[in-house]
Amino acid sequence: MQWQHVLGFVAAVTPLTLIPGTSFTLVTQRVIAGSRSDGVLVTFGSACGLLVHAAFAAVGLSALVMSSAHALTVVKILGGIYLIWLGVTTWRSARRGIDATRRVRWHLPWARFGGFGQGLWSNVLNPKAASVYLTLVPQFLTSSRPIAPQIAALAIAHVVVVVVWLLFWTSVVAAARSAIDTPRFRRGMSRLAGAVLVSLGIRTATAR
Repeated sequence: MQWQHVLGFVAAVTPLTLIPGTSFTLVTQRVIAGSRSDGVLVTFGSACGLLVHAAFAAVGLSALVMSSAHALTVVKILGGIYLIWLGVTTWRSARRGIDATRRVRWHLPWARFGGFGQGLWSNVLNPKAASVYLTLVPQFLTSSRPIAPQIAALAIAHVVVVVVWLLFWTSVVAAARSAIDTPRFRRGMSRLAGAVLVSLGIRTATAR
């Protein structure tokens, strides 16, 4: 793969990365409710989720899911339910003044992984993340060369863009938190993050 292809992919995927979405919202919520390290965990969890999609794309699993209406519907519903659950528990944590990821009556299987698990599964269950590797990535592949190494190179570039952006945003939120760290501010931001997560979940589950 020529470096021009990688740079072209980075130029194409960067605007998509900068658009606030699930990972952006999770980083905000986790840093506000916890600390900078929580945002870092979400960041690397999100990066690993992208690598999962890249691996699926390399072996053709994502193409199978996206080509099957039933499989795609299942992915959308699961992803939507997960985001709605995160949003509801985040809203409840704001009302009770506690971290919902640590004090709820029941936990998802990956809850013990904290921010990393949230970042990972929010991307793994996000059909839009999969669509990047089915619609955008193929435009930068060369058919005369092995496909898997090319997808790996583009995935690494994608991960670098996402990690740099989310770590930057983690620092911004952490700085704002230290400047205006009041219970009212934390509650307000947690409620906002919860509402955004619920809306993202509904949009994911009902997307056509």
